Amino acid sequence: MFPPYTPQRILVVGCPGAGKSTFARKLHDALDLPLVYLDMLWHKPDQTTATREEFDVELDAVLRQNRWIIDGNYARTLKRRLERAETVFLFDLSAEECLAGAAARIGHPREDLPWIERKLDAEFAEYIRRFPTDQLPQLLATLDTRPHDTSLVTFRSREEADAYITALEDTLNKRGLCCS
Repeated sequence: MFPPYTPQRILVVGCPGAGKSTFARKLHDALDLPLVYLDMLWHKPDQTTATREEFDVELDAVLRQNRWIIDGNYARTLKRRLERAETVFLFDLSAEECLAGAAARIGHPREDLPWIERKLDAEFAEYIRRFPTDQLPQLLATLDTRPHDTSLVTFRSREEADAYITALEDTLNKRGLCCS
């Protein structure tokens, strides 16, 4: 299930609310790789956003590193990230599951967003509903352009993602590597 080496540059992409950030944190804990949330580069605590230039400077600094997990879609920069990535994890869950995931995090502090969401914004909910038809085809087309040696792992449920983490931890333990 796992390559003989541990990937050092990982992307986690898919619909909001699918569980990308939770999975990225678990990967971070297992692999001890630096974790970068693109939402934290883009969003400011006062709920404004960085400029594209500010975002790109921060992202380029991350991409120059040899070890990272990057959580988030941000289609405008995906090709650039794919050029450096060794492995991509794609969350392809139903819109209903993603809406439930997004709703479940309302009112809770998150390390992947610089404020606490107080409600599920109607526009954001519609974005999630339309993700499978509006965003996913573009995301898949871009992923198809990844370098031939960049692996793609697709999860169609949170249970598949959890099983992957469990198997990864077991594999690392068998190899004598320590998981957090």
